[in-house]
Amino acid sequence: MSESREPDAFARLRAFVSSDRPRTETTVTEIPSPSRIAPWSLALAADVSGAVHGVDSDLGTGRFIALYDPEEPQGWDGAFRIVTFAQAPLEPEIGVDEFVADVTWSWLVDALAAHGATYDHASGTATKIISRGYGDLAAQGDGAQLELRASWTPRDEDLTAHVRAWEDIVAMLAGLPPTSDGVTLLAPRRTARD
Repeated sequence: MSESREPDAFARLRAFVSSDRPRTETTVTEIPSPSRIAPWSLALAADVSGAVHGVDSDLGTGRFIALYDPEEPQGWDGAFRIVTFAQAPLEPEIGVDEFVADVTWSWLVDALAAHGATYDHASGTATKIISRGYGDLAAQGDGAQLELRASWTPRDEDLTAHVRAWEDIVAMLAGLPPTSDGVTLLAPRRTARD
């Protein structure tokens, strides 16, 4: 693959995004990608329940960035690197659960395995945010949010399995069931804060 030409894996990703995918509860679109991280990048946004891109869903949202650098930067151990983000509101009682971050990371690992996405050098954070409104926001009461940021090096150039796993994670954080076997939810669907 030449550095002067976009990798074929990106064309396959675009074809996958424009096709009919099994996950109908999410809208996935291509968005502007970062230009300074790698010579080539492709970015996707996902919003749960068909939200139009540009307005994040109040049920769940995510970003997927595929990076390509033929010089294989240190830490990647490959020419490709995937960087993802997913977030969704939680019920406050779930947000205080000490294991919710661990479960969120395990959902990612399980979803990647369930979709056959091979990878290594995974890293990331699962963050739970608990909030309480004050002043003019006091009527909102307590709220919670769960956020997953992760990156990994795919072991092959077919990145569609990685997108499928990421799309499942975005939906699962919003309380929807996975599309693949081997990944289960712990709690019923959560509602967004008003």
